[in-house]
Formats: sequence, structure tokens, C-alpha cells
Amino acid sequence: MLDAAPTQSLSPDVLITTSLVEIFSAIQGEGVNVGTRQIFIRFGGCDLRCRFCDSAHTWHPKDTCRIEQTPGLRDFKTVPNPVSMPQILDWVVQQNQPRLHDSISLTGGEPLLQADFLQRLLPLIRGGSHLPIYLETGGHRPQDLQKLLPFLDLVGMDLKLPSVSGETHWLAHTKCLQLCQQERLDVFCKVIIAQQTDPNDLQQVMQTVGMINPEIPVYLQPVTPLPQSSLQTPTPAQVLQWQADLKQQLKTVRVIPQTHKMLDQL
Repeated sequence: MLDAAPTQSLSPDVLITTSLVEIFSAIQGEGVNVGTRQIFIRFGGCDLRCRFCDSAHTWHPKDTCRIEQTPGLRDFKTVPNPVSMPQILDWVVQQNQPRLHDSISLTGGEPLLQADFLQRLLPLIRGGSHLPIYLETGGHRPQDLQKLLPFLDLVGMDLKLPSVSGETHWLAHTKCLQLCQQERLDVFCKVIIAQQTDPNDLQQVMQTVGMINPEIPVYLQPVTPLPQSSLQTPTPAQVLQWQADLKQQLKTVRVIPQTHKMLDQL
């Protein structure tokens, strides 16, 4: 269990606040941690507008957030935003039952928008929970990522294909991957693919990752169609060909859909 002592010893200079969407316990549905149990801390606010985003409700901070009371039971209570560090630590205490969780996931929105807050919060969570800390990020804010590297165990970075996401951040992606490599921090890349994927975008993925370290795992994730989006799930032939193309230079290229949606997880 997370030791409650850090909450009691917080000094006034760390009593800053942030905007949350929710804290809950669930099964991770994507990337290298797929199938594991995590405490999710979801932050509000995102500076991207990806066409495939299934979390548009996180784009703007809200007046309230949801906090699960019992891990996995979805017995949420509504709490006003913004919230403080002591509040978050206490909620993690509630979630962190012995031997239940494998790690803590920082997600959003874009968690790196809260980098200054996390720079103060993460040492307290790390010191008390003894759980690995996993950051899910768009990988487009290297200066903010650099602030958090000492407190992270794993980074999952979305490489945004312009033809699918509508976003272009290759230089920032490259810098973020370089920072993780310099810190010798575990990192993997997730790439959302659709029927509309431009193969040239995948060539850019191969060049970007291959230039830094071809052993960085890449996860191809077929898009989940949304009513408001024209993006369609890629065909089996497309997926097989794109995986084969990337494996010409990259060691690990896996195809995993959003399994948490199959399991009806949040």
C-alpha cells in the first residue's frame, strides 16, 4: 500500500493543483503493457487534435473529475477541479491494494502539459507506491519530457502519422526518442494505422526509429472507427504489408488492436 506519510509531510511549495479527468483501476489495452493491471491517472487538456481520438472529452479541462472508490468496481465519486497533490496521493492509496497493480499509468489528454506538477508529484508517488510509472504521451513535447525522465520507468510514445492523425511532429518525436535513449529509459512507439495510411508516413517511422535504435519496439494499432471520423480499419493485406516493410529495418513490429475496448474497459 502507498504510505500516507508523504501526504502529511508535503511542504507549502508543492501544494499546487492540476486538472484531472479521472483516476481508476483497469486493464491496459495497448502497447507493451497490454493485459496488465494499472492505476490510471488521466489528466485534462490536450494540445493535439488527432482525427482518431476517442478521448475528445479530455481536450479541455473540466470543472469536475471522477475518482473510483474501489479498484475495478466503477463506483466513481465526482470531485471539483482543480485537485491538489495530497488529494491525488490519497486516491492512489485507495487504489493501491496489495499485489493487484503492475504499474501506474499517466495518461490524458496529454500528461506532459502538466510536467511542472508531475515533476513534484512523481517522486512522492514513486517513493510510496513502489509501482513502476508509465507515461503515455504524444511524444511532441521534448522539453517537458526531459523534466520527468528521472521519475519514469517506461514511456509509450504515439508517433503521429499525418495521413491518419492530421498532426505532424517528426522532429519532436525524434528528440523525445533521443532523450529516452540518452537516459536509458525503456520506450516503445505506438502507430495508429488506417486504410488511409500513406506508406511514406510509415517509411518516416522506420527512418526515425531506426536512426535512433532499431530495437525500440513499434506497435501498429489498427484504428477503431468512430462515428465522427472517416477513418476506416486497414485491410489485412495492408497490415501484413506494412508490418513486413517496417521489419526490414526494425527488430520488433507488433500488431495489437485496442484490446481494452474488446474487454469493455474504460
